[in-house]
Amino acid sequence: MEMMSFEVAPDLPQQGGGFNDDDGRRRRTGTVWMASARIITAVIGQGVLPLVWAMAQLGWLMGPAALLLLAVIIICASALLANCYRTGDSIIGERNLTYVDAIQNILGGANVKLCELVYSLNLFGVVIGFTIAASISMTAINKSNCFHDKGDKSHCQSISYPYTIAFGVTEIVLSQIRNFDKRLGISIMATIMSLTYSTIGLALGIAKVAENGELKGSLTGISLGTVTQTQKIWRSFQALGNIVFAYSFAILFIEIQDTIKSPPPEAKTMRKATLISVAVLALFYMLCGSMGYGAFGDMAPGHLLAGFGFFSPYWLIDLSNAAITIHLVIAYQVHAQPLFAFMEKQFITSEIEIEIPIPIPGFRSSYTLCVFQLIWRTIFVIATTVISMLLPFFNEVIGLVGALGFWPLTVYFPVEMYIAQMKIHKWSTKWIGLQILSIACLIISVAATMGSIAGIVLRLQSYKPFGTSY
Repeated sequence: MEMMSFEVAPDLPQQGGGFNDDDGRRRRTGTVWMASARIITAVIGQGVLPLVWAMAQLGWLMGPAALLLLAVIIICASALLANCYRTGDSIIGERNLTYVDAIQNILGGANVKLCELVYSLNLFGVVIGFTIAASISMTAINKSNCFHDKGDKSHCQSISYPYTIAFGVTEIVLSQIRNFDKRLGISIMATIMSLTYSTIGLALGIAKVAENGELKGSLTGISLGTVTQTQKIWRSFQALGNIVFAYSFAILFIEIQDTIKSPPPEAKTMRKATLISVAVLALFYMLCGSMGYGAFGDMAPGHLLAGFGFFSPYWLIDLSNAAITIHLVIAYQVHAQPLFAFMEKQFITSEIEIEIPIPIPGFRSSYTLCVFQLIWRTIFVIATTVISMLLPFFNEVIGLVGALGFWPLTVYFPVEMYIAQMKIHKWSTKWIGLQILSIACLIISVAATMGSIAGIVLRLQSYKPFGTSY
């Protein structure tokens, strides 16, 4: 899943007016289908993995209902955000290149700082989730091979911490590569990997249902007795956070819209693209969640491809977890690099930065090592790695990250920008309707946050840091 940066350099004008837009930037060529494809490929990924567990908490009745309801909310909020691509007039107004630009130009003031804070915390939480998921997948490969050698009933355990550390070391190295997240080949590889393991997960779920000859599960999800009434409530709330995380792409929205050609107005095209892409995502998520839940019932694993509801074919399990690991190695940088750049812009000055040229054997040019960048980025990766080892709770962390980012980024800011952009009068019918939407989504976020925190607290009661095997 790709993420935006706080600032994107404008495209340089090209020779020949026919290649430029009205503002001098490179002419955009995006269509409704291209925008739909960008949304789908950017969103599908790690969010698929906890959906089966989320379905198991909610059951056949509330699980699909939650997936559909949140899809409708995303479509509605995105329709509002589409009108904020241009400041003032939605057809000829000044273009906003990023989500933060839109808030700066439409709302301004403290809203910009609030957005930057929420965005930074969201990125920090996301990369912690990536680190946890990658270490689980790497551990799962080792465990899968153990099952293959000793049999499915064998007592195979594997410590995850060496894999977490290996992932962190890899990210320290990659974090020093400037513009790593902007390289086309990297984005294509990440997309291929995410589509690979998502498709494998769906296919294995379908195959398992066919093997069982029935759909497991119940209308209300995991039953009392297996969990307490309190745990049932908290788990249901946490499941909402997992689902929200799977749909999240608001922070990418403006950048994707900035690739769409005009006329027709970008907002009109983007609304169509959002409707198409979210409908496809909802269908795909419904299939993945339903087939996985139908295959495993209330005991569905928290991480679909590493919980070992599937034991064979072993090579396919290894392939899927290798794809997850490769995708998350790249996704970590795609999410972290914008935060690196933002923080370095705030604190680095030419007076304090020390640059050391390092010759590269076989090349005439040398690599310029920035000391502040080396120290800050290394500390950041170490911090996320240590937190991941202390709190290796995949579903709970993903639910918390999804919950914390949902209301402010997906609903609150789009609603407030739309009200300001369209000059909607306070206490008018439309204003009240928008506020009801915002408050309802705030309640969802608060509930999901509380459920995820409760899940973390519960796990901590029986968890021994650095002493638990996966």
